[in-house]
Amino acid sequence: MKRVVITGMGIISPVGSSLNEFWGHLIIGDSGIAPVTRFDPKNHKIRLAAEVKNFDPLIYMEKSESARFDPYIQYALGAVAQAVTDSGAFPVSDPLRYGVYFGSALGGMETFIREHGRLQAHGPRRVSPFFVPMMISNMASGLIAIRYNCRGIVMPSVTACATGATAIGEAYEKIRYGFADVMIAGGADAAINECSVAGFTNMKALSTSEDVCQASLPFDKRRNGFVLGEGAAAVILEEYEHALRRNARIYAEIKGYGVSCDAYHIASPRPDGSVSAVAIQEAVRQANKGEDDTVYVNAHGTGTHAGDIAEVHALEQVFGSEAGRCLISSTKSMTGHMLGAAGAAEAIVCVQALREGLIPPTINLLEPDPECGTDFDFVPLKTRNARITLAVSNSFGFGGHNVSLALRNV
Repeated sequence: MKRVVITGMGIISPVGSSLNEFWGHLIIGDSGIAPVTRFDPKNHKIRLAAEVKNFDPLIYMEKSESARFDPYIQYALGAVAQAVTDSGAFPVSDPLRYGVYFGSALGGMETFIREHGRLQAHGPRRVSPFFVPMMISNMASGLIAIRYNCRGIVMPSVTACATGATAIGEAYEKIRYGFADVMIAGGADAAINECSVAGFTNMKALSTSEDVCQASLPFDKRRNGFVLGEGAAAVILEEYEHALRRNARIYAEIKGYGVSCDAYHIASPRPDGSVSAVAIQEAVRQANKGEDDTVYVNAHGTGTHAGDIAEVHALEQVFGSEAGRCLISSTKSMTGHMLGAAGAAEAIVCVQALREGLIPPTINLLEPDPECGTDFDFVPLKTRNARITLAVSNSFGFGGHNVSLALRNV
């Protein structure tokens, strides 16, 4: 088996559109949740979202391209451009050994809504010829491959809220088993619009709070749903010896990837956490977790009642009597739920926690829910100094998709 390391990272998020800005806001507990500006929410129950702010697509693409590309693609290309520059692994040395695994949970929702409006108002001749390419969920991965001459394995992942983590896990395995030397991996979504918000609201998934300090509340007994976020996150995965030969900076090593499916419900997790525990257990098994490890878990932690409890049950089953010693936090308390980008963004959080010895907090956690366990350390309110040796990132998605990634310093 090949070893797989991370040599580049990039992010467009509600708390910053660079790695330094993103991490800097998280460690001071600064939230990106604010009143919705993408549309007038007066007819909606939802007033808050975690929007990407001050993003300039022209930093990353020509004006003609930005006019054609859906925002989810713009975010994806922005995050990947940062990661590619950060890695130094490009231009490619052997195009057939470079690949892309990059996904989106919902794809080009804004494009779909806009072009449907044109169809209704003006007829079929006014629908853009770029409608389909701008909207489909695989186009981010395709455009990334075109831009960086990646001619090997190029695929999207679409596993709802686990999309970004799935992309990283599958890219990891392609390198691990020798099918590629370098993979661009991650996820992106831009779904803060009237239609998506209405759909999530009507399935009672979103928080209806109008107070930014009481909206995204993972593991708090006051929680009543997640806050919709957006953005993109990308990592460059590289075979270890390949990275050494070019004297690359290595951020961290991916040591485990676990995946399972609840096969239970389209939107609710299996309540006892037994199947998501399988994914977490496999990731930590591959990482050779030992009794001396200091573990950080970046929880999926969306702030839904059932989801948080199920995740806690899963962690209890995996870590047993050691669960209370794990440091666990949900950065969705600050970023909101970035959907297809969430898993990749949270993998970046794990890398930074390993490197910096800082555990970002679960902000606004004032009333821990007894149903989420009384012995768990959810790192409430403030960043914690801790030299961790193993970081685990959990991502769970509608349809029952469970993904867990395990990382260590090299």
